[in-house]
Amino acid sequence: MMRNFSVWAPRAKSVSVVVDAESYKMEPDGSSRGWWSASVESARNGSRYAFLVEGDPLRLPDPRSPAQPDGVHAASQVYDHSLFPWSDASWQAPPLPSAIVYELHVGTFAPEGTFDSLIPRLEYLRSLGITHIELMPVASFPGKVGWGYDGASLFAPNAAYGGPDALKRLVDACHKSGLAVLLDVVYNHFGPSGNYTGKFGPYLTDSHSTPWGGAVNFEEGGSHEVRRFFCDNALMWMRDYHFDGLRLDAVHAFVDRSATHFLEQLSAETAALSRELGRPLVLIAESDLNDPRLVTPRIDGDASPSEQGIGGYGMDAQWSDDFHHALFAVLSGERQGYYADFGSMEQLATSLTSAYVYEGEFSVYRECHHGRPIGALSLAHFLGYIQNHDQVGNRAIGERLHHLVGLDRAKIAAALVLLSPFVPMIFQGEEFAASSPFQYFADHDDPELAQAVSEGRRREFAAFGWSPEQVPDPEDPATFERSRIPWTELDDPRDPSHREMLEWHRQLIQLRKRIHPTADGARPLVEFDEAARTLVMTRGRLTVAVNLGADAIEFPAPPGASLVLSSRAAIADSRLLLQTDGVAVFA
Repeated sequence: MMRNFSVWAPRAKSVSVVVDAESYKMEPDGSSRGWWSASVESARNGSRYAFLVEGDPLRLPDPRSPAQPDGVHAASQVYDHSLFPWSDASWQAPPLPSAIVYELHVGTFAPEGTFDSLIPRLEYLRSLGITHIELMPVASFPGKVGWGYDGASLFAPNAAYGGPDALKRLVDACHKSGLAVLLDVVYNHFGPSGNYTGKFGPYLTDSHSTPWGGAVNFEEGGSHEVRRFFCDNALMWMRDYHFDGLRLDAVHAFVDRSATHFLEQLSAETAALSRELGRPLVLIAESDLNDPRLVTPRIDGDASPSEQGIGGYGMDAQWSDDFHHALFAVLSGERQGYYADFGSMEQLATSLTSAYVYEGEFSVYRECHHGRPIGALSLAHFLGYIQNHDQVGNRAIGERLHHLVGLDRAKIAAALVLLSPFVPMIFQGEEFAASSPFQYFADHDDPELAQAVSEGRRREFAAFGWSPEQVPDPEDPATFERSRIPWTELDDPRDPSHREMLEWHRQLIQLRKRIHPTADGARPLVEFDEAARTLVMTRGRLTVAVNLGADAIEFPAPPGASLVLSSRAAIADSRLLLQTDGVAVFA
């Protein structure tokens, strides 16, 4: 069967493809866009191939490689997407505003750390009430373990997790179980090892940089093909792997001054693919800019010029860091780093009603005015959480919330997250107060890079008073092992707190799904007492009362409502006494 190989190499004078040890000269496509191609009759599904670019001695993996079975430095593998036997033809994901999202890391969630090993855990997630699972990045990265944010071969699912077919089996099984699947993708940089795109074309720019490496070229010469590369990558995950949407990492690191921003282009192409497939697809952005343009709808390209105007980027939702920071600061009392901007009950109330705490106010941490109001946007455009991979793993030793504030305050956090007007998200193990931390781990095969990562981590936290020996070494296998989910804790009779927390989350999720309104994104009524450290959030018939103060408070049930769930609350003489660090829910 004849198979065509192509690669974009605009500056190359000659390119060849080596297929199963045989070399074939490639021809330019005749245009000025820099594509080279060759048809090889002997190529088959599973064939290994690599490119030779004149002037470079290396056999280079395909920037769009669909599979890297031997790692990111080795040859690519031909993979035929049409051969997989999908069984989810009638699948439709639940609407995002009604979602309960569960973020997980493939390597640490199940003991085997593979796509296939997640499948037996799906019933656990479904019975908990989860509707969407969000996988941390699975594109191929160097080494055996890692968070995945240093991806090198972005079209190839990580071989250590099981590769392409195993990922498809997982997504197919999720849909069979009634679970939608989201994928975290990284389009702001490539990892520092195993990325060979620079040998082919201007994928990166020297005009600016990111904290993690060279910045992607979204606006300069050659950017038309670079944008095509990333759009095609996104569409591949949703079309060929049947993902229901993507979470886009740190889009605030994008620099794109084009008339049509990359995110707007991606949003439009995703909408077109959704119509083609006949199923909903969503895009969720991570950004710390407090810029509502991210989730403001695009202007329809079919509208007349007088009707078009300037719209937003069309993301369906974004992570809500201000809500996390406001809630974490009042629970923990921390004021280091960006928590210097938070800590009051008023700010927590603002985050619950406006998503952004900083809507143009001066930020002490940033030393400038920050953000703008979201206007009439629904709060269902924002994900709310108190834990995620960043907020746990980017701490020096990866402590979870209950390690820092105790179980009682962790229950308060869960109630506010799961009953908030936002789309709630849980981080793996949070639901049963897992004892394991989630630490930053990596496995770089370059000794100098590994040493630089280890030293950089120690240096980063030295500024906050941590000694080098206190900070786990990311390259030490023990750091990865400590981060595995300890599932046996759910059946440990010596410590019933894990089962207790799991049941607390299950009840809150059931309550969110049962009580109207829960998924309309309308702004709640929030009252607070700064001195007493109390807060009351009312959403329709649902009222959540929180006491973070030093004294117990008496709280009367709202008219026509009854107590449905509480922690540290007692009823005496028809009066509810809410103890410190307690929460009560009425409906």
